Amino acid sequence: MMGNCAVAQVVMAEGGSFLSINMGYAVAVTLGVMVSGGVSGGHINPAVSVALAVFGKFPWAKVPIFIVAQYTGAFLGAFMVFLVYRNALDAFDPGRTLASAGIFATYPGSVVNSTGEVVDNFLYSGNGMADQVVGTAMLLLCVCAITDPRNMGIPKPMIPAAVGTVVLGIGLSLGLNCGYAINPARDLGPRLFTLVAGWGAEPFT
Repeated sequence: MMGNCAVAQVVMAEGGSFLSINMGYAVAVTLGVMVSGGVSGGHINPAVSVALAVFGKFPWAKVPIFIVAQYTGAFLGAFMVFLVYRNALDAFDPGRTLASAGIFATYPGSVVNSTGEVVDNFLYSGNGMADQVVGTAMLLLCVCAITDPRNMGIPKPMIPAAVGTVVLGIGLSLGLNCGYAINPARDLGPRLFTLVAGWGAEPFT
């Protein structure tokens, strides 16, 4: 929710920058892991749950339950963003187009070419997929390293901040193409919310 609220401020009021969006997500992940870490291990990402299960650090029987909870949480987080910024959304984009749908989910970005022109639709599906695979792989590698007691032995209270720092680094370095959708729940959950909240099927096209 906090990450998407940061996006909302930048998109609708120019109240921030690309850096503030990444900081918002980093803080959101840090707090999310901090709040849930002692109870559930801090799995707020299906990719993390599956990766830990693959390496024998998490029981497969719990993976479906966690994934349902993660997608549900992301959907409800999008609802909270909508609730908080409902009036601003009505003023900014009353027609509910992709201009505001980008607050909730990730979409291809744009680049500025050598002549200063903004170029949209520069990204092909193969490059977009590679972008997501590399970003998610970096996240999983770092999470496994951070939580491995045989590695650096990071104190447990420091793990949330370490994971948040990883997210910040990935966002700052891999956020151009698609907004680094390294959490499937964080993208699809809010996208499903836009489907039922007035944006229709356009966010899926």
